[in-house]
Amino acid sequence: MPNENTKYYFDPPKVLVGGFAVIIFIGSILLTLPIATNDGKGLPWLDALFTATSATCVTGLVVVDTGTTFTLFGQLVILSLIQVGGLGFMTFATFFAFLLGKRISLKERLLLQESLNNLTIEGIVRLVKRILIFTVIIEFIGAVLLAIRFSFDMPLLKALYFGLFHAISNFNNAGFDIMGEFRSLTGYVEDPVVTLVVCALITLGGIGFIVMNEVYEYRETRRLSLHAKIVVFTSLLLIVLSTLAIFLLELNNPKTLQPLSPLGKFLGSLFQAVTPRTAGSNTLNIPDLTQPTLFFIIFLMFVGASPGSTGGGIKTTTFATLLGAVWSQIKGKEDVVFFKQRIVYDTIYKALTVTFSGLFIVITVTMLLTITERGKDFLMILFEVTSAFGTVGLSMGLTPELSPIGKVIIILTMFAGRLGPLTIAYAVTLRRKPDPFRYPKGKIMIG
Repeated sequence: MPNENTKYYFDPPKVLVGGFAVIIFIGSILLTLPIATNDGKGLPWLDALFTATSATCVTGLVVVDTGTTFTLFGQLVILSLIQVGGLGFMTFATFFAFLLGKRISLKERLLLQESLNNLTIEGIVRLVKRILIFTVIIEFIGAVLLAIRFSFDMPLLKALYFGLFHAISNFNNAGFDIMGEFRSLTGYVEDPVVTLVVCALITLGGIGFIVMNEVYEYRETRRLSLHAKIVVFTSLLLIVLSTLAIFLLELNNPKTLQPLSPLGKFLGSLFQAVTPRTAGSNTLNIPDLTQPTLFFIIFLMFVGASPGSTGGGIKTTTFATLLGAVWSQIKGKEDVVFFKQRIVYDTIYKALTVTFSGLFIVITVTMLLTITERGKDFLMILFEVTSAFGTVGLSMGLTPELSPIGKVIIILTMFAGRLGPLTIAYAVTLRRKPDPFRYPKGKIMIG
């Protein structure tokens, strides 16, 4: 019978942290092989570790150009890391268990619950099956639509591969591209097919599989949970307001929206509003954006996607909960209420903890990089750090120029951003025990 020490070593957060670390290590080794790069030398170890971490943590920050540096083997390694990292290695482990006819144990179900950030263990195996089905269908449709569009610009076989790569990359909110020369999708800024398909892939990957499953079951249940309502409402609100904000901020910028057609202006604004939700692809050149737009994108990257999704950030529900708490305080109300349901205080405390932890990481890493990357613009450093923490992948061009120490710092930031500050904290601390007693109440002045 396992003792307390055995349980300690097999806590779900520890297994998730360890599992992601192992996947990154294997990916790093594969990318150092001569067969992985076009020059036949393989990537240097630190660059391989950076690339594997970025792919597994579905970030998209790169120190070398993916399209020109890697062979087909190297690109497929990156694509595999993106898929495993986006869905979670426990989802893939469960998939192989299905194929082998194995029964999913209670411990494995608990790991799945932690991995998917689900509220309950009930129906978790059915949810995993649905996730796999949703992923295959969405990525297939996205790949076909993108391949058809790319086929007008390149040979059919290449278009099929490009369509598949970019569909998987964007659905998993990774942002890796193989267009070459760090161009991302800037050549398609006025293209409605590429813009709308990629935006749809990013949005579907970012709302979370739990919400996706509820929407799928809506015809039978005729109801959505409070979680799903908040995710959908907050996500749509952020997209609409962000599109309008970027349109107004960049309208007269001769390097971005000004030369574009009216449709191009809308598509460019929409894409740059959607992609900071942890995707990382871009149709406008990021360094050409105005400073107000860059700072606004930093905010969007920090908020990120939704719980149980392929994205990072503090999450839309955390942001909504904090706004609700502030609004309730301003109105002089005791409860935080959404859609006629009260949010429990534990949820508010967790939202505060996640937000403060995220801010602490971003501020600390930014300060460290101002020391290691002397002479670099502060906004560029803050942008890159927030992009790493939110597992976004948008870049102002700093990442390829990072010092070895800077690369290590960003690697750790991407890792913490993908797993979440609380998961990391739970993994490296002892098991939490309830307080044996409560202290008397005290009062302090705030504000």
